[in-house]
Amino acid sequence: MKIGIIGGGSIATFLLQSINVERTLPNSTVKSVLLRRPEVAEEWESRYGIDGYPDLNAFLDSGIDIVVEAATVQAVHEYAEKVIAKRKDLVIISVGALVDQKLYENLQEACRQTGARIMLPSGAIGGLDVIHSAFASGQLDSVSLTTRKPPLSLIGREVETEEVVFEGTATEAISKFPKNINVAIVLSLAGLGSDKTTVKIVADPQATKNTHCIEATGAFGRMSIQLENDPMPSNPKTSYLAALSVLSSLKKKTEYISIG
Repeated sequence: MKIGIIGGGSIATFLLQSINVERTLPNSTVKSVLLRRPEVAEEWESRYGIDGYPDLNAFLDSGIDIVVEAATVQAVHEYAEKVIAKRKDLVIISVGALVDQKLYENLQEACRQTGARIMLPSGAIGGLDVIHSAFASGQLDSVSLTTRKPPLSLIGREVETEEVVFEGTATEAISKFPKNINVAIVLSLAGLGSDKTTVKIVADPQATKNTHCIEATGAFGRMSIQLENDPMPSNPKTSYLAALSVLSSLKKKTEYISIG
């Protein structure tokens, strides 16, 4: 499998190191990267053996099978439909873009017409398989997310006691905390939608890591999952689990027997 990456940040670097250097995906390689900075392209061509492209069309025509968006919400708006039009499967990391219902519907229609597929990695949370399964059978009643983060990273100041900075629907959370609540978007897409998924965001002075607690109820029973996410060593603003989930999504593409 020949992989193309859009973006030059920490997740792109992680994938290049894991796939092209450590060879964690058999018979797979990152072949091309869409980069705006020529100095990064030159360094990565030497270090990782990739081809760097400043132009989208040249990037998409470089012989790649699948594209990983590892850039920004703006990149999804700018590139996603063009990637699908070229019949390339697409992994989207900046899932916040899919709050735009028109974009979501346009991508669905583009996939229907071309046969390409879009994958949304689970990111910094777990339990999406349970939620999606229950929703698919019409047996999901409620989904909630409680996120705890260190106050400085969340609200830009320290607090002495924990402070609930938001409580409401995922729709409202996404609009008020767009850089902090990608988890709520993935959770909403897997289940009841953003208007019926409830979110609480807490600035916790005792927290040293980002913690996500997901609870769901339905005819299947009750689920409660709590994750404490370590940051990536190279970038403390990015969850290491989020990066690993992208690698897992790519790995599933190479497997004959898929779990989950």
